[in-house]
Amino acid sequence: MKILFEINHPGHIHLFHNLAMELKKKNIDSLFLIKSEEVIEKLAGHYNLPVIRIGKKGKGLYQKYLWQFFFLLKTIWIVRKNKVTMGIGVSMNLPLVSKFSKMKSIGCDDDDMAVTPVFAKYANKASAILTPSALSHEQRGSNHITYAGYHELAYLHPNRFQPDVTALKVLGVGQGESYFMLRFNSFSAHHDIGHKGMSFEQKKELIKELKSKGRIFISTESEIDPEFAEFKLPDRPELMHSFLAFAKMYVGESQTITSEATVLGVPALKCNTFAHRLSIPNELEERYGLCYSFLPEEFGKMLEKIDELLAMPDLKSEWQKRRQKMLKDKIDVTAFLVWFVENYPESASIMKTNPDYQYRFR
Repeated sequence: MKILFEINHPGHIHLFHNLAMELKKKNIDSLFLIKSEEVIEKLAGHYNLPVIRIGKKGKGLYQKYLWQFFFLLKTIWIVRKNKVTMGIGVSMNLPLVSKFSKMKSIGCDDDDMAVTPVFAKYANKASAILTPSALSHEQRGSNHITYAGYHELAYLHPNRFQPDVTALKVLGVGQGESYFMLRFNSFSAHHDIGHKGMSFEQKKELIKELKSKGRIFISTESEIDPEFAEFKLPDRPELMHSFLAFAKMYVGESQTITSEATVLGVPALKCNTFAHRLSIPNELEERYGLCYSFLPEEFGKMLEKIDELLAMPDLKSEWQKRRQKMLKDKIDVTAFLVWFVENYPESASIMKTNPDYQYRFR
């Protein structure tokens, strides 16, 4: 068996690198097909992953879809040349490649189909499409298998991750010193069209409110605004989750980092026009009370919630209790994926007839 992981986003490196490492222990080789991007390159180098570079992402929706055709042709050639037997990714590309080769494809998706309809149309054609159970209500076809977890539990489950105190030294903060992690998005992805986060004035107001309560570190998708430059997070993507784990609170516009903060037990507040619309953040908020979502017009309510949380004397311990409740319901996603990949297609049949089998992977 030879595995090809398709990487379109830095988060996909986090999602799959533990899986690749565990498969290697079983003498199953992997290749990582990456879109050339600075953070992806840094993370691939940090984890010493065997990569094949397929080019850069297109700019703008039209160019992205046009280039997708060329990525498809390149991937078919790579799969045939390397005798790949299984492709795994958050991908609309690999399911199509499997139609033109002997390769089987496993898709991993955690977005609502209503938000990414074009992506879902092709991703759902994978030999098996795996989604968190929060998306079990969606009609994705007979190849749809759900599991009790989130993408973030593939790399931030306590079995897989412990924060590195080196992060505190890099930030220049002491043990127990309060700081806040902020994330501002560019909203340039295909599924972000028509959506937005906080306005520039709201970001300024947020920073003003938090400055008196602790240090601030800002992560951005694009170049940081000069007015916020003093708060820029150090460029150490391999420490990103340790930076987040030690933070007192996360506030921002990113769906992924909101989920990452919650599974780490860090209070998380998100402000963008996706608020209240996405199944996974809704579950984390409504079932576990680990995060809060606000529309930009609800910005004032978000500031009130921040003050309310910071007034709690036991904020950290309370969030760890809520985190433990969530972890009790969920599985070690990497352990589940190792079993699923190694035993496919029998594993797919087992999950269809006995979905509780997954709870062996805690």
